[in-house]
Amino acid sequence: MINLLPPDLKETYRYGRRNRVLAHWISTMVLCLAGAVLLTAGGYLYLNMSIHNTEQQIADTQKQLESANQTKVQKQVTDISNNLKLAVQVLSKEVLFSKLLKQLASVTPNGVILTGLSITQAQTGIDLSAKTTDYKSATQLQVNLTDPHNQIFTQADIVSIDCSGTGGDINHPCAVKIRALFDKNNPFLFTNSGQKGSS
Repeated sequence: MINLLPPDLKETYRYGRRNRVLAHWISTMVLCLAGAVLLTAGGYLYLNMSIHNTEQQIADTQKQLESANQTKVQKQVTDISNNLKLAVQVLSKEVLFSKLLKQLASVTPNGVILTGLSITQAQTGIDLSAKTTDYKSATQLQVNLTDPHNQIFTQADIVSIDCSGTGGDINHPCAVKIRALFDKNNPFLFTNSGQKGSS
C-alpha cells in the first residue's frame, strides 16, 4: 500500500504516535511513583506504630520491674528488721559470766564458797549453790545478793539450808541453795554491759 499523504500530515501522524507512547510511559511512571509514595507512607506509619508499641512495652516492663524490685527490697528490709529484733531479744538475755562472777566474788561473805551457778529456765535469774561455815554465813550471802548497791539482783530467796554436814566438808558443813532474780538494769546482761557497775 502506497502512502499518498502529504509529508506534513505524515510527520504529524508520526509525532502523534510518539506522543501516545510517551503519554503511556508517563502515566505508567506516575502510577509507579504514586505506588512508591503510598508504600513509603505505609511503611513510615507502620514503623511509627511499631516504635510507639515498643516504647509502651518498655515502659510497662520498667514499671513491672520497679514494682517487683520494690517488693523484693521491702521483703529484704522486713527480713533484716526481724533478724535484728531476734538478735536483740537473744542478746538481751545473755549474761556476761566473767563480769558476773567477779561481782559475786566481791559480795560473797567470809566463810562462803560458791559451788554452782545455773541459769533459770526463763533466763531472768540464776540458781546459786554454796557451802558455808555456819547458818549465819548462809543468810548473810542472801542479804548481800539483794543489796541494791551491788546492782545484781532485785530478789534472792533461800531455797534450802542444810547444816547436817553430810557433804563431807568439815570446814564448810552447811549447804545453801538460793534462787535470785536479775535486776532489769543489771550491768552484767549483754545489752546493759556499758552501764555503770560492769567492772
